[in-house]
Amino acid sequence: MSAYGTSVGINFRYDGTVANTMQAHRLVQHYQEERGEAVADKLITSLYSQYFEEAQHPSAPETLLRAATTAGVAEGEAKAFVDDKDEGLQDVKMLIRDQSGNGVDSVPYIVIEGRRRDLTLVGAKEVQEYVKALEQVAKESK
Repeated sequence: MSAYGTSVGINFRYDGTVANTMQAHRLVQHYQEERGEAVADKLITSLYSQYFEEAQHPSAPETLLRAATTAGVAEGEAKAFVDDKDEGLQDVKMLIRDQSGNGVDSVPYIVIEGRRRDLTLVGAKEVQEYVKALEQVAKESK
């Protein structure tokens, strides 16, 4: 991982806390619904950077607040949401249950929809495996 990260400017650290990420998922889900994909992408980028490069706790209120403000959410609004640990929690748990019922039990879980069949890639894969799957779907879709 270190070599892959370094090649794209990510300096992975391995001394952070491994912890439950439910509150981070709640934050991303809420702002994805409220503000859209662009804000969710900025949240995720900040959360990943803080966790993987700065060894910050993934669901600490400070981590979540910094991610939200970095994504353009006003500090007061973000703090109110982060402090209310229940808002949207049941929605996230329901989404997780739904996906578990569909057989999703790991990340990433990628489904490439094809014309004749779908291809599913479960877990971390090499880039070439994604390319091969995309080429296969394109070939079958002609």
